[in-house]
Amino acid sequence: MVHAYILIQTEVGKAAAVATEISAITGVTSSEDVTGPYDVIVHAAAETVDQLGQLVVAKVQNVEGITRTLTCPVVNL
Repeated sequence: MVHAYILIQTEVGKAAAVATEISAITGVTSSEDVTGPYDVIVHAAAETVDQLGQLVVAKVQNVEGITRTLTCPVVNL
């Protein structure tokens, strides 16, 4: 399994709605609205890096209200 944290910036006032909508996406294990430079932090998992990329580009980034994402894959050192 490939795990990643997706840091999301949203339009003003949209963080809660974005976090709720993203939490329903298959492959998302948690979605929290937070304070700071990012508005939502998502933990996601997929079988491969390619599937993770498809999850981010085809599903997460299509949620209305998102302005920017930063995907941080988890590495096991």
